[in-house]
Amino acid sequence: MRTGRKFTAVAAGIAVATLALAACSGNDGDSSGGGDTGDAAQAEVFTWWADGSEKAGLDALVTVFNQQFPDTEFVNGAIAGGAGSAAKELLQTRLQSNNPPDTFQAHAGAELTDYIKAGQVQDVSNLYDEFGLRDSFPKDLVDRLTVNGKIYSVPSNIHRANVVWANPEVLKGAGLDPAATYATLDDWFAAMDAVKENTGLTPLSIATTWTQINLLETVLLSDLGADAYTGLWNGKTDWQGPEVTKALTDFGRAISYTNEDRDGLEWPDATQQIIDGTAAFNVMGDWAAAAFDGAGKQAPTDYVYFPVPGTDGVFDFLADSFTLPVNAPHPAGAKNWLSTIGSLEGQVAFNKAKGSIPARTDANPADFSAYQQTAITSFGQDTIVSSLAHGAAAPGAWVSAISDATVNFTTGVSDLETFQTELVDAWLANVG
Repeated sequence: MRTGRKFTAVAAGIAVATLALAACSGNDGDSSGGGDTGDAAQAEVFTWWADGSEKAGLDALVTVFNQQFPDTEFVNGAIAGGAGSAAKELLQTRLQSNNPPDTFQAHAGAELTDYIKAGQVQDVSNLYDEFGLRDSFPKDLVDRLTVNGKIYSVPSNIHRANVVWANPEVLKGAGLDPAATYATLDDWFAAMDAVKENTGLTPLSIATTWTQINLLETVLLSDLGADAYTGLWNGKTDWQGPEVTKALTDFGRAISYTNEDRDGLEWPDATQQIIDGTAAFNVMGDWAAAAFDGAGKQAPTDYVYFPVPGTDGVFDFLADSFTLPVNAPHPAGAKNWLSTIGSLEGQVAFNKAKGSIPARTDANPADFSAYQQTAITSFGQDTIVSSLAHGAAAPGAWVSAISDATVNFTTGVSDLETFQTELVDAWLANVG
């Protein structure tokens, strides 16, 4: 069992969103929480797990689901698109037209508050009691999932966002030690300079907007530290402050090392550059581990990994989770899916395929890869912070505003001063 986990003072995104929710009475959906009434003939499961390791994870889950609930038909509602941008747009259309799927994927944390405030998801707290999840999930994770005393989703996994993946042969060609880690961003930038000068290859591969936001949050985390990073979301850190200016400057430097075609790529394309040896480093969540495994690559021979420099001892957390929508057409089918999601069998099968780690504490680490074992250890002992790019730190509108400001900056539309001003404006519009 994992113990000793240290979360920062508040679950920042949930804390901010809860302040807003406190002012909203009677708009949190049906609090019956997924009872036994309703049609169990099928369960339409709406996700963005349509490709690669994500689809492999979903397929593994479906196998367990079919074993546990053979009389409930699984209906695959997967919509392709990195980080779920296309899926979320379609989902919102369906929810607003009162045509919800039976259950849908959402990132645990502040992203869920958008659905809660709109009265689109039900309280599933009673399922935590029925399925024994309060004993199976860490208490501090359950606390993070709780809004105004209610829980609205069941997590399928835990991911880490602040991971660097690297190609050892490219590093050797640059005159670097593949086993080296870097204490600071400046040390890491020096290594990227060596890659650029000695190999002509891409020092740092990234892809479309959300991967750039993932890079931004890890640079903020590196320069600010865990407490001040969390302060960005709960109001304790000034977005106009010089520390943020320094971090944004470092982010701009990091972007200068990246591939010019980044905006036209998805995350597997950026990770593939590490697999193929056309880039040295890639910042990506640990779903990338499954991409390396799927390509038949083994660490440390074919790839190496380490926390983003300056973030060692911090676990940048996100979790995929599933909900029970208000007016779900097959609530009993959805309940069956949530049962599988929370079960030990479901979590082991899913996470072995996807590269993440179980949310449950009773999974055997020996069942997982070497990387996943390190992630299990880190999640058990590191300081936990919430991911921005993946919906844990801030609600959707705020993430969208930050994304717009970041795109303006990385495409040269705005300069550093304007970038920071737009981030301050995003804070003021959503919380301040």
